[in-house]
Amino acid sequence: MSDGAASTATNEPAARRRTAPRRARTPAALAAWFAARDWTPAPFQREVWSAMAKGASGLLHADTGAGKTYAVWLGALAVLADPTASALPARRSAAKAEPLRVLWITPMRALAADTERALREPLPALAPAWNLASRTGDTGSAQRAAQARRLPSALVTTPESLSLLLARADARASLSGVRVVIVDEWHELLGNKRGVQVQLALARLRHWHPGLIVWGLSATLGNVDEALATLTAGSPQAVLVRGPREKTLTVDTLIPARPERFPWAGHLGMRMLPQVVAELEASPSTLVFTNTRSQSELWYQALLEARPDWAGLIALHHGSLDRDVRDWVERGLKSGELKAVVCTSSLDLGVDFLPVARVLQIGSAKGVARLLQRAGRSGHAPGRASRVTLVPTHSLELVEAAAVRDAIQAGRVEARPPPAKPLDVLVQHLVTVALGGGFTPEALRDEVRLAYSFRHLTDEEWHWCLGFVAHGGPSLGAYPDYRRVVPDEDGVWRVPDARLARRHRQNIGTIVSDASMVVRWWSRSGGGAPLGSVEEGFVARLAPGDCFLFGGRLLELVRIQDMTAYVRRATGGRAAVPRWNGGRMPLSGELADALVARLTDAAAGRREGPEMQAVGPLLDVQARFSRIPEAGMLLVETLRSREGWHAFLYPFAGRHAHLGLGSLLAWRIGQQQAATFSIAVNDYGLELLSATEVDWGRMLTAALDDETDMLADVLASLNAGELAQRRFREIARVAGLVFQGPGDARKSSRQLQASSSLFYEVFRRHDAGNLLLGQAEAEVLSQELDIGRLTHTVAAVRAHRREIVALSHPSPFAFPLMVERFRERLSTEKLADRIARLLASMEAAADGVPVAPAAPTDAGDIRMALDEPAHRPPRAPRRSGRPRLRGRP
Repeated sequence: MSDGAASTATNEPAARRRTAPRRARTPAALAAWFAARDWTPAPFQREVWSAMAKGASGLLHADTGAGKTYAVWLGALAVLADPTASALPARRSAAKAEPLRVLWITPMRALAADTERALREPLPALAPAWNLASRTGDTGSAQRAAQARRLPSALVTTPESLSLLLARADARASLSGVRVVIVDEWHELLGNKRGVQVQLALARLRHWHPGLIVWGLSATLGNVDEALATLTAGSPQAVLVRGPREKTLTVDTLIPARPERFPWAGHLGMRMLPQVVAELEASPSTLVFTNTRSQSELWYQALLEARPDWAGLIALHHGSLDRDVRDWVERGLKSGELKAVVCTSSLDLGVDFLPVARVLQIGSAKGVARLLQRAGRSGHAPGRASRVTLVPTHSLELVEAAAVRDAIQAGRVEARPPPAKPLDVLVQHLVTVALGGGFTPEALRDEVRLAYSFRHLTDEEWHWCLGFVAHGGPSLGAYPDYRRVVPDEDGVWRVPDARLARRHRQNIGTIVSDASMVVRWWSRSGGGAPLGSVEEGFVARLAPGDCFLFGGRLLELVRIQDMTAYVRRATGGRAAVPRWNGGRMPLSGELADALVARLTDAAAGRREGPEMQAVGPLLDVQARFSRIPEAGMLLVETLRSREGWHAFLYPFAGRHAHLGLGSLLAWRIGQQQAATFSIAVNDYGLELLSATEVDWGRMLTAALDDETDMLADVLASLNAGELAQRRFREIARVAGLVFQGPGDARKSSRQLQASSSLFYEVFRRHDAGNLLLGQAEAEVLSQELDIGRLTHTVAAVRAHRREIVALSHPSPFAFPLMVERFRERLSTEKLADRIARLLASMEAAADGVPVAPAAPTDAGDIRMALDEPAHRPPRAPRRSGRPRLRGRP
């Protein structure tokens, strides 16, 4: 290993000066502990220990499995613990152990138990007087009660539970001894509101303890300097330590026997089942990652059907399964008893499974960082190699596979910028601090501005937030429930009502999801054991007697009562597969650039690597029917069919940006001539379809080159008010307007949506200056439409040369866009017939290419294939006159 790089400077990355790493002396106790295990500290671990000994905060950026945990944990023990202290008798240790010294923040409560086990190991030798515990949503009531009396010396917790600690009336006294805070998996928190919650909590702790040492652990991150500045804002010293980059990573691809020439998203996945089974057979332990929970259910079931003898040796793991089930799976992985686990992002982070030899990724991971994170689950230990094998679900993902390997080799990883001034999180924090001893406005404003996301908070925004928690603004002042924080006679702002205090503590957090129903076994004597949860919207479409696949079992719905779905084992019938939100991941910009580079090489005749050789027949047909897209070129394909006039564009900007671009083009063309448009998008491009004739060359040129206010046209084309109203639901819950605590567990998502919609309309009519309305619009632009990427895309396509090709048949790149549009209008049966006919026609048109047809043309095979969920684009909206978005982006 080579020495890690360290730096010390101010919090702004531009002002940071790099210094050559110095070899730090290892404290004697740490050296002895390592020697007892025949280990040698890595240079980057020594750098962290040295920096912490000097009181510096920082960020440790290193590969997964490099040894980050012991770097910061042992550094904290070296700074704070007295290894000469005698271990206390067991019955007296809880009362006389060291007070709370270290907070370890983990992004997932599922990681807390595993983290606690790892942190506990060195305590007998290095901190015998310390005790260690966890506090998360899974912590039992008895342990919570004990912690209310006395907190442990080190506490593993989540952002939400840390906020709850800050909401205690004795928060300052109970946290007075904290000297070190460690934020695990900082890259996972950095770009979302939970990370902002951590920023505000750290600002509070720094206000109490100016010398607080804060360290973060991260991997697979593109904006490391910004991540450091965000974490250490307010610290006098900020140190960046980079771990070794010598970990061996193998990225390979399962090549299908006969890649199809006309791909459509999803169906090839199950055709790869025999090859996946063979790979699992050859490996002692494998994680099989899918991008959606629905896909994981189908793959688990397919593997069991293919190899019934693997029952008990393979398992399923995703976030909707019951906690006991997930714990059982994780224990089986750790012990090496499981041969394979089909999983989702629920196993992306942190938990160490040393027996895992390799990872399979079903379909494209859609991002470089995500694939690296998953690959790191194999060979998760210093010096061990990691291996990830990509399993394409359609032929174009072969190009993505080659591209992601290029991006990894070039070190191009996605950035995760922190949110800017999410006022709903700040409003929640104000109530939390008011509960935790109260605040004076001027002092708290200065403290809040220490948080990186609020460094540009204006006085006007601050006073608006104060007014909102004091009386709810102009429209809610008459309602006592929204007078949550008021100044007392000394000018200290506090929560005046015990009921409001209790409600806020139950509602702390920024995670907002659609309402879900608990799935339980049916029992005539009462509720049976829980199996997990599914989203209410899925269950609402089922009737008693319907069957669905969940937890690897075929279940029959018996009844729905009190937000609980009671089920029993089904003996037959065709199963539905639950659909959960969260699976619509767009292709990242870094991966898209690498993909276009590969296509550019292919257009020039350079098809290096097994993936590009395998996809050669598809590219040959694309070149014969049209052109292969290249860097610096916008390919526009036009087609006249019985449906109307088609235009296919390929900006390779991801589905979110393509939705915005397609809507913008449809809007602008619609202003020039009366037309109705259907839009379909995927990660590669978009389709516009008009039932009436359109001169695409002239109209698209005019629409793309129009330099009027693009943002206004995008908002008008998408009816952004409807999007913002839906987005406002999350903001209303975080800001404390809509409450769903334990006492309201039976409240449906429709009731919550109605409540937030009512607030939205009231604010629009009677409080137009409400800043939460502006935040909802900003989040629609930044998160749902990816306005930054859309703006970049529009600028790029204006600068690119345009190649307009009139098609006589759909090209291989156009075909998947047509299928996505068909999905929105046709049932599975009709869609299968339509795809079969279209495929047969296109294969006949391509019969001059000397390759045997590989795509399925039998409608029955296609119906089976359609049961596999794909990464679908937003619903294709119909456009006419002033278009409205009727689907979901």
